[in-house]
Amino acid sequence: MESILISVRDIAMEAAIVAGKITKERFGGSFAMSEKGEFGDLVTEVDHLAEREILRMIRAHFPDHQIRSEETGWSGVEGDWLWLVDPLDGTNNYALGIPLYGVSITLLYRQQPILGVIYDSHLEKLYIAEKDKGAVCNGLPLRVRAKDDVRKMTVGWIQGHGVQKHSEAMRLKQHLDGQFKRVLRLWAPSLLWCMLARGDLDGIVLYNSEGDDLYAGILMAREAGAAVIDFDGKPFSGINAEPYIIACHPDRGETFLQIVRTGLA
Repeated sequence: MESILISVRDIAMEAAIVAGKITKERFGGSFAMSEKGEFGDLVTEVDHLAEREILRMIRAHFPDHQIRSEETGWSGVEGDWLWLVDPLDGTNNYALGIPLYGVSITLLYRQQPILGVIYDSHLEKLYIAEKDKGAVCNGLPLRVRAKDDVRKMTVGWIQGHGVQKHSEAMRLKQHLDGQFKRVLRLWAPSLLWCMLARGDLDGIVLYNSEGDDLYAGILMAREAGAAVIDFDGKPFSGINAEPYIIACHPDRGETFLQIVRTGLA
């Protein structure tokens, strides 16, 4: 297992950097794009170019592994190993010329994330999390923080594409806005998870947002010391089609949980 993990880590790192360079080189230029889904989300030719390179590298080295990728969907035969790939997390930002976008690659073994690689493509920062081995950015260890005063906290908000203006979600978001100093929504969830892991966010509240970028982010936060729980206060693990998650320093878990519960009441 150890030799396998070293190999997959190297390939995931290389693939993320290659994809990130493709997106950064094309940033601010002209490229074809189109809408996908019923809510006007965008996909660009750059998404496909970056994804093609990641999939090529994974398939070349691990032909027996299954892959689920943002644009291509499922490929390969179901088994113990599953890769989740988002080649351009933050496509809408990218299309608008906002430099908040990245690459997210996760490897799961028997539905549990064991490796997460997130590449902040514009800033060229490489985040790596390995199960039970911690999280680093460009080789430097990451650690979540615990701020005492809720009114001074900055919190990330992530919601799924299908949530849109759902009344419960909007009520919760408004409640969070009133409790914390600020609530950030970047439209690039993987970067929010990295902000939490490095201590620049005090927590994340995620409302029904399952995607190919999610599990690398969760592993990143957890390996940086965060508690990751659901809205019932139970530890979150595995894969969930409709996740509702709180992530923060373990000492602030009960505080966050009570705030979320009040917002949902």
